Amino acid sequence: MADALKSPPEQLADLTAAIQQVPTWMAEHWLPILIATGIGVVIYLVLTLIRGQAVRLCRRGETGSHWAAILGATAQKTGHIFMALVAARLVAGYANPPPAVLTTIRFLYTISAVFQVALWARAAILAYVDERTRGEGSSETLANASNLIRVLVTAALFLIALVVVLDNLGVNVTGLVAGLGIGGIAIGLAAQGIFSDLFASLSIIFDQPFRVGETIDFGKGPAIVERIGLKSTRMRALTGEKLIVSNAQLLSKELVSFTGLRKRRFTFPFGFVYETTPEDAARVPQIVREVIDANGKDVHFVRAGFTAFGPQALEFEAQFDIEEGDAGAINIKRHEVGIALLERFNALGFKFAYAAPAPTPLVPNARSR
Repeated sequence: MADALKSPPEQLADLTAAIQQVPTWMAEHWLPILIATGIGVVIYLVLTLIRGQAVRLCRRGETGSHWAAILGATAQKTGHIFMALVAARLVAGYANPPPAVLTTIRFLYTISAVFQVALWARAAILAYVDERTRGEGSSETLANASNLIRVLVTAALFLIALVVVLDNLGVNVTGLVAGLGIGGIAIGLAAQGIFSDLFASLSIIFDQPFRVGETIDFGKGPAIVERIGLKSTRMRALTGEKLIVSNAQLLSKELVSFTGLRKRRFTFPFGFVYETTPEDAARVPQIVREVIDANGKDVHFVRAGFTAFGPQALEFEAQFDIEEGDAGAINIKRHEVGIALLERFNALGFKFAYAAPAPTPLVPNARSR
């Protein structure tokens, strides 16, 4: 506090006097200075060796552990200036230096340590992002998202580092922090919709609920994902329409993905006339099984049987699975199964029932006046 109350000329005089003490200190303590310097060099070399080992983990992690790769990428950003200042800080008190030298070393070490932590955090975050998005098919979207994340992470971390350094220098940063907080809140409220879609886009890219080329259903029918943008996702409906949905709205819905579906189950309801004999009705499950089993190795019988006494027919149901990923091939298989069932039952003399006609609404006659 007393130094802060001194005038600038007085502070300059104290600094000049402290600098003048350095040659005298070096002449009187040359042996401890040499020993401290040697120890500092050894510490620096050890830190360099540890950094090199961590960087080797990065290369090994390319085909091994992702965490090893992230650790290596983080250690690779360790600066030589920081390691030298760490060594100097550890041996600074051994040679009993003047206050000016010790204060300078501590000051430089503090600044270097704060910005080195910011570099480590930035490298770790970006390496984690790279590991999470490795193999992602949407290269354009991924490049835009990665650049945006790089800018945001760099700005945030180094802004925090600058505030910490200013605080260590004795600058009152309360007003600065309050101003940055109020400004951030104002920007967030003004661009709430944009940030909502942006973070939803990042969630889609990193969490990967779906990818480009996959078929999904978000409540409006199946559609193929064509592009994942920073604000919206573009899809192509099976009927040909192009759908553009905001990312926040898309993630707020329950999504159904058809990708990776090894088999799809279908149900065929059908009915026979009441003149059908019990013996023929009992044969239906076996007939359905034979027809489906004869339709190829991609079609598998599940179950079939009598379900209800309907108002117009004896109602039956057949269920089968189709192991096919392409929607067009699935439709062809389903068509072939239906035609095969129709042919077999017609050949065996089964009579399909007609559907009940829809009731005709009663329309009152208009009264003449």
